[in-house]
Formats: sequence, C-alpha cells, structure tokens
Amino acid sequence: MLAEVADKEFAEQRIQEVSESLARGMFVQARRQLHNLPAWDVALLLESSPPKARAIIWQLVDADEHGDILEELSEEVQKSVIRQMAPEKLAAATEGMDTDDLAYVLRGLPEQVYQEVLKSMDEQDRQRAEQALSYAEETAGGMMNTDTITLRPDVTIDVVLRYLRLKGELPEATDKLYVVDRDDKFIGEIGISRLLTVDPSKLVQDVMDPDIQGINVDMDEVEVAKLFERQDWISAPVIDDENRLLGRITIDDVVDIIREDAQHSMLSMAGLDDDEDTFAPVLKSTRRRSVWLGVNLITALLAAAVSSMFEDILAQMAILAILNTIVPSMGGIAGSQTLTLVIRGMALGHIGTSNQRWLIGKELAIGALNGVIWAIIVAGVVALWKQDLVIGGIIAFAMMANLLAAGLAGVTVPLILKRFNIDPALAGGVILTTVTDVVGIFAFLGTATLMLG
Repeated sequence: MLAEVADKEFAEQRIQEVSESLARGMFVQARRQLHNLPAWDVALLLESSPPKARAIIWQLVDADEHGDILEELSEEVQKSVIRQMAPEKLAAATEGMDTDDLAYVLRGLPEQVYQEVLKSMDEQDRQRAEQALSYAEETAGGMMNTDTITLRPDVTIDVVLRYLRLKGELPEATDKLYVVDRDDKFIGEIGISRLLTVDPSKLVQDVMDPDIQGINVDMDEVEVAKLFERQDWISAPVIDDENRLLGRITIDDVVDIIREDAQHSMLSMAGLDDDEDTFAPVLKSTRRRSVWLGVNLITALLAAAVSSMFEDILAQMAILAILNTIVPSMGGIAGSQTLTLVIRGMALGHIGTSNQRWLIGKELAIGALNGVIWAIIVAGVVALWKQDLVIGGIIAFAMMANLLAAGLAGVTVPLILKRFNIDPALAGGVILTTVTDVVGIFAFLGTATLMLG
C-alpha cells in the first residue's frame, strides 16, 4: 500500500513538473520530461489540460508514443486529439494497437476521416481494422483481442513448451492457452501454471480443462464484466455460435468497462454525458448541460403549478408557505436513497422479476416506518413552535404520505424505465423529484385547505 501511494505521488510530481515547464515556455525541457513519462501519465496530463495546452503537449510527444497514449485517453479527449492528426499519422499511430482499442479509435472518426485512415494503412492493418469493426460495439466481440495462442489436443506438453520458447514472449495477461480442433472449434483450455508443472510427455487433451464455456461474441459487455467478477477470471475465450474460437477478453478491458459503467451512473444522475470533458469549450459544455436544466425547469414549473392551486390558503396563512418546503425536501431525500440503491442493485444483477414485489413491499414498509418517526418529530416541533396542534397534524399526515410515495417511486421508477429501455440513472432522478415535489405539496396544502379552509 505504501509503495502504491509513493508511486502515485511520484507520478503526480512528474506531471506537475511538465505543467510548470509548459507554463514557463520551456518546451525543450517539457519534451524531455514527456519522453520519460509512461503513456498513462501523458494521457492524464492531456485530460487535465485546457485545449490549447493539449495541442502543445501533443506536438511535443514522440510520434512513436501516440498509439499507446490514444489507448489511454477518454473518448471525448481522444476525439479532440485525433482532430489534430493527419490521416496518415493516425494510421501510423494505430499500427500495432490491440484489436479492441483499434476499433474504439476508428469508431469515433467521421466517415470521411475514417476512409482516409483506412487508405493510409497497409493491407494487413486494413484487414485487421475491418475485422475489429465487424463486431457490434459494447459486445464481447467489440471488447476482444485476437492475440490468442491455440494448441491442438493431440500434441505433447513438451512440444508446447518448446513452441513457446521459440515464440519468445506471450501476449499480455496470458494466464491460459486455448485448445481447438482442426476446424478451430474451442474444446478446452490449459492454465500456464498447470502447463509448467505436469509431466512433459503427457498429451494436451489429457491435462486440459474441457468443461470451460466460452463467451458468445454477441454477449453484452456489462454481462461479460459480471461473468469476470463472479468467476474471478483473468482472461476468457470468445466464441461464435458454432463454437469457433475468435479471440479472448482480458481483465484490463473488463476493468475499463466497470470503470466506465460506474462513471456513467455517477454523471448520469447529474444529467451529464459520461464522456464529458472537464476542459471542453464553454459553448459545447453549456449546450449539453442546458438540456437537463430545461427538463428540471419544466418539473419545477409543474410543482409551482400545484402550489398555485392553493393560493387562497397560502394568502391566509403565511406559516403554510414557510413550511411548504419541508415535506417535498424530506420526500426527495428518502426517494433518492431508495433510487440509488435500486439502480445499484440493477447494475449488479441483484434485482429481477422474482424479487421485485418483495423489494417494493420492503421499501413501502421503510417509507411507512420513516413516515411515522419523522411525522411525529416534525409535528411536535411545529406544534411547539406555533402552538398549533392542527398544523402539526397536517404536516404529519403530509410527511407520512410523501415518504410512502417516495419509497414507492424510488423502486418503481427505475424498474419502469428499465422496461422501456431508458437509462434509470439518467432519467430516474428527474422523475422522482417531480413525484415527491408534487405529492408533498399537494398532500400538505390540500390537507391544509380541507382542515383550515
């Protein structure tokens, strides 16, 4: 742990040194410092810099490092950097990229630039690019690499070991080798550790694990990540519908998916794109954020419209206007807690059709219990403050009703949105806020009108 902290601090210090050199206009020194930085640190520096500084940094970086750095960049920053590159330079940067990273870069290009980049590639790289793009995005095929080492079942372990020594090196994150027949159909795998410890005279088919199931090429990437989490895999084979081995997925790609999914959920709750660039131009950021500000304004106007229905009672008793914010606020907090837990449970695969009713019942029970507790507390405070038991009772009833509604909405809103293929993290918060505001205001002022009007 101490070593990790020290490495992080050292990396931050080196990045800070580059930033200071750039700020002082010491570009020769900055180039030398950038040369000594690993690709992921240069990517972090680019993502932490305004657009003009990015252009300078990219010019100072060695062209041989461009490909490795592009692989580490977030999509939005990657696009901004690629826009500065000529097609032939981009083609050179993508040479030797892993298949999944190559597809990721090419998919983000405008059609005209994409075609120019393909023309700039040699025949082998062009075929590799077309293969990478033949699989749907956000599937196992879009994630996989084709750098697999395959074995035949009828060769001895000694032959395999000699072959590996001749090969010289293994692809990154290789913890197992895959066994295929003459038609390239996947029939099993053998771990590196087992390969090194068994009798060299044995056949591969005698020591391989034949019970391994490959990942279908069309499986959604989120499901792939869940499989890796459950099985504790480092790598896994990818197969087509006819069980032919196509490639493999490694843990580093799965970690990227998990990180992107978590980032998406966090930013979506604020109405932001998960590829939002912190240093994007003002107009671009304003346009993106204005959409959800507009949606929020509509929901706020709806809540205001409900309040306007009770103008007469509000005009008679100023205390109601003062207390009117308490009930919607408590409902909003309670509903957000439930919404967050449900969205998390859905993301982890914990919530399905078999347990939805139980979960709804549980949250209604929590809403009712919280409603009783906080209704008594708020009613007591208001009754002592204003010496009025009736107003205390009104706010207690409204609090009960809104906390029940918040619990119910917190569960049902994400479930309904998911059924209609709408991202609950993106739209759930806005709908929930509308429900708790409208129910809270209506319950409080409606009850006040009946009791005091």
